[in-house]
Amino acid sequence: MPTHAVIPATEPAVQRVRVEISPRSVFLVLGVIVGVWLLGQLVAVLKVVAIALVMVGTFDPLVTWLERRGLGRGRALVLVFVAAALVLVGIVLLMVPPLVSQLLDLIVGAPQRRTELIAALQDRPWAKPLIGALEDLPLDNLAAHAGMRVIGYSTMLFVYIGYGLSTLFLAIYLLADPARSKGLVYAVVPRRHHVKVARILHELMRIVGGYMRGQLITSASIAVFVFALLTILGADNALPIALFAGLTDVIPFVGGYIASTPVIVSVIPMGLTTTIVVAVIMLIYQEFESRILVPRVYGRVLRLPPAIVLIALLIGGTLGGFLGVMIALPIAAGLQMLVRELRVDLPGSVPASDELLARDIRASEIYSHLSQGSAPIEASVIAEEVATMVKESEEDGRTTMPGRVPP
Repeated sequence: MPTHAVIPATEPAVQRVRVEISPRSVFLVLGVIVGVWLLGQLVAVLKVVAIALVMVGTFDPLVTWLERRGLGRGRALVLVFVAAALVLVGIVLLMVPPLVSQLLDLIVGAPQRRTELIAALQDRPWAKPLIGALEDLPLDNLAAHAGMRVIGYSTMLFVYIGYGLSTLFLAIYLLADPARSKGLVYAVVPRRHHVKVARILHELMRIVGGYMRGQLITSASIAVFVFALLTILGADNALPIALFAGLTDVIPFVGGYIASTPVIVSVIPMGLTTTIVVAVIMLIYQEFESRILVPRVYGRVLRLPPAIVLIALLIGGTLGGFLGVMIALPIAAGLQMLVRELRVDLPGSVPASDELLARDIRASEIYSHLSQGSAPIEASVIAEEVATMVKESEEDGRTTMPGRVPP
């Protein structure tokens, strides 16, 4: 009778996974955490630096133009900032007192106007929900609440003045000696990246300058339109309201509608029909500005898709409030330019061609030959010249650099 051997069951081998974290990884994680914490603590400083750079990109072309006309760098700088300060003071003096007076009249007369509006709607059955909403509005103590708010905000005014002066002096320092400022940047960047740095700085100046010039065009356009409209209608304070419209129009998306509010309020005494007509006219102008004027002004400068514009504004408003919204679009355009200039291949994007990469290598070789033994300030000038050569080759449709090294 055959016998069967019984094989004892063996337990499966236990696999152990050992995870080792190197000291370098620990220090890297700690460094990232400390860096994020420092960024959070230095948000105010980063705002000052960002706004100062925007001011540099705005005024540098004008200062350079005056310098080429025979004025020294210092005199041109003083002339530009004095002229800008005089224009700002003139706008404030022409705009603020009449608008504050109009706002105070509106606040003081709000309860009386509510009573008149409720009396006019009393005999209309369809207006009962509207009458209830009007009665619930807290307008009786509106003046007292507004006064308390003003007192609360006045303490923050001195803080903003301090930040504003710091931003102004930083911008003046950067504009007074641009070569030394650029030399500091080139001193901390490896030489093999100097041509890319020169291209990035040039593109940043172009983006910021174009954005600010576009803001000036759109603001002047709505200011002239509002002034002409209110003058034709014979409304009071046409010039202050037009200046206010020009200033608030710089706020993306909502600036135009904020600018329209005092325009509509100023024509309310002229009757309901005139008020509705003016509201429709301002709405039509906003459509004209957003669909025709803005794409023509900013199209070649920013080159941002609408989705990126909206996301940039949300992020800028969340991180930086009003100032964040103001500089969100040039920062987003700058980041997009960085991705393009650094040849970063994002998912779904077309990678840089071999010809472009070869041109970058050739530009770096030319720069290395010309800048050998140069100080950082001299190297920055040479890098800008080589970057200009690369830019000219792009504009001519060429993907190669000249074979001969220029003198």
